[in-house]
Amino acid sequence: MRLRTLPLSLAGITLGVLLAAGGHDFSGLTVALLALTTVCLQILSNLSNELGDTLHGTDRSDRQGIHYSIQDGEMTVADMKRLIACFAVLSCLFGAGMVWSAFGTLWAPLPPAFLALGGAAVWAAMHYTLGENPYGYRGLGDLFVFIFFGLATVCGGYFLTCLDWSWLILLPASAIGCFSVAVLNVNNIRDMKSDAQTRTTVAIRLGEKRARIYQTVLIAAGWVLMTAFALTGQPSWWRFAYVLALPGFIRHLKGVWTLRDRALDPMLPLLVISTFAFALLGGIGFLFP
Repeated sequence: MRLRTLPLSLAGITLGVLLAAGGHDFSGLTVALLALTTVCLQILSNLSNELGDTLHGTDRSDRQGIHYSIQDGEMTVADMKRLIACFAVLSCLFGAGMVWSAFGTLWAPLPPAFLALGGAAVWAAMHYTLGENPYGYRGLGDLFVFIFFGLATVCGGYFLTCLDWSWLILLPASAIGCFSVAVLNVNNIRDMKSDAQTRTTVAIRLGEKRARIYQTVLIAAGWVLMTAFALTGQPSWWRFAYVLALPGFIRHLKGVWTLRDRALDPMLPLLVISTFAFALLGGIGFLFP
């Protein structure tokens, strides 16, 4: 299930919920169902990714990253398909419960729209590498990650928590989107040699050096976007609490520029944890005047 990636999906939800909680009442049940839905979608994506890479011949013995269940013979393809079906169902059930808890109904004008968004999220989670023409094999993974791990989690978490909206939320949502794409990109930089035989990623299109420049731009853009958001409204030093997460990002970028191939692997969980810390501190900072 690649548990080390789960804080990434929770980062967006955490930031969205905390930003909403700063000035609104909220339901603890809705927040809990938000978290459960997000975690199930992340696990669904991870399982589907493993199965898809196995079926397309991408996960081989020369792969630079860590090995997974099918590759090591701990699970069969049939086992994985059953597990994927289980988490697809759980994602739908928790998602429907989340929408019902937020709106008190599934039939008003807005709930069906959120159910449709949830259906799109399930499809996107499963088809990154699964299917005959997966979008992750055509260099479109970065776009989908930005939408669903950034915009959807932060904006969705914010709106479903307080049933209110501000266009300014797109700034922190885009920041988390940039960091999420960076997590995918460092994974793709690590796997460039093995991936090149079966798929196309943005890292492969850019080449090794420009992929690292792209990584640096993504991290910098996330910080600029969050800082722009912190500067809106009433000034407060609390709004810059996320700066405490900076050392993790600096260490990550240093590793990206100095490490190669499998040695890059620790930079992925480091960025995941740094992103979660950034989101948690950023959200907490907006709870105080």
